[in-house]
Amino acid sequence: MKISLCLPYLGAELDRATMLHWMKVADQGPFHSLSCGERIVGPTLEMRTVLGAAAAVTERVRIVPSLYVLPMHNAVWAAKEIATLDRLSGGRVTVCVGVGGREEDFQAVDADFSDRFRRMDEQVTVLRATWAGTPPRADLPVVGPSPVQQPGPPILAGSMGPRSIRRVSRWADGVYSAAMSGDAEMVQYFFDTAESAWQESEREHPPYKATGFWYSLADNAQQRLWQYAYDYMVIAGDEAARTMADSMAISSPDALLAALDRIEATGCDEVFLNPATACASELERLLETLARR
Repeated sequence: MKISLCLPYLGAELDRATMLHWMKVADQGPFHSLSCGERIVGPTLEMRTVLGAAAAVTERVRIVPSLYVLPMHNAVWAAKEIATLDRLSGGRVTVCVGVGGREEDFQAVDADFSDRFRRMDEQVTVLRATWAGTPPRADLPVVGPSPVQQPGPPILAGSMGPRSIRRVSRWADGVYSAAMSGDAEMVQYFFDTAESAWQESEREHPPYKATGFWYSLADNAQQRLWQYAYDYMVIAGDEAARTMADSMAISSPDALLAALDRIEATGCDEVFLNPATACASELERLLETLARR
């Protein structure tokens, strides 16, 4: 199982020095990929800019938008951005796409929140057609650049529900089905559903199976992990946010190692570790912990 790292992107305190430190240290290993999520409202860094910087200052790790809320974007523009990122990284991009669930983000950029699943299906077709050199219209030139990876970067779908997983099984290379508490039973359910859906869709290859969870190893780790989860979920209401935050328990080296063992037993191909803080100690202690594995 590959172990990957989500870059911090939610804190108002994030700056150039912090982000470059995480990118450069992470590139030295043992991580397979660096990822970044996409949020619009609030004090968040912009995903594509963060990953463009990561592509420029790293040499080894894969670069993963996770996830690209595709229905918030024009598909041709997204294809151009992703192909450019693939060029800047030297062919190290895997893109994770999803429909998103934060209506306020859509409202902030004047995007339509309705009918997101159907539109994403169509947009993925546009992504691949654009990368293959098909013009957006018969009377227009081709939109480049073409990506380094041909016929294009792998596409994972950020899907968890059975209906969603069945839908993406027609076009995705795999799933990124996160269980942020590290619940291995939930992850197993996601992966079993994906395996069945890929077979029903008569796909040639089984799905690539990725997941992720939140953790903290910083000082006062459990409280900071609780607060991170609460702040992330408070959009759903205080009760839902508290329920999510109360489920967080990966706040020690032993807890993190045990969670990785449980996730690996599900047949996971890649797990993304999402830190609750951007503290330098968070990354240093993670590296020390993984060295014990």
